[in-house]
Amino acid sequence: MSITIIVEGKNDRSRLRRLLAPEVDILCTFGTLNTLKLESLRRTVGDGEVYLYMDNDSSGKKIRGVLRDAFPDAVHMYTRRGYAGVEGTPDEYSITQLEKAGLEEYILYPQPFSNN
Repeated sequence: MSITIIVEGKNDRSRLRRLLAPEVDILCTFGTLNTLKLESLRRTVGDGEVYLYMDNDSSGKKIRGVLRDAFPDAVHMYTRRGYAGVEGTPDEYSITQLEKAGLEEYILYPQPFSNN
């Protein structure tokens, strides 16, 4: 079964792409949702698993609300208030959200820094 995470923008996607195996699709709403965009997302996702990871601001909450209706079975992941959106969320926090969502097997954990 395919796994898709929907985010708002390309910077959000770039930030998450570093943390996830290539088989996880990351789609963008580009900050707007209309009927055509929703239908395109539905077709792309098909019957796969959907995860929503939006910014914790008014725009992100509005988009999450629309996507919640379009994908009622989606798993919701949240960035913390005060972070500059998903793209400004520290990797450690995003990894925690991915783990809570049950995506551990797809996470590319950063290698510990070594001075050797």
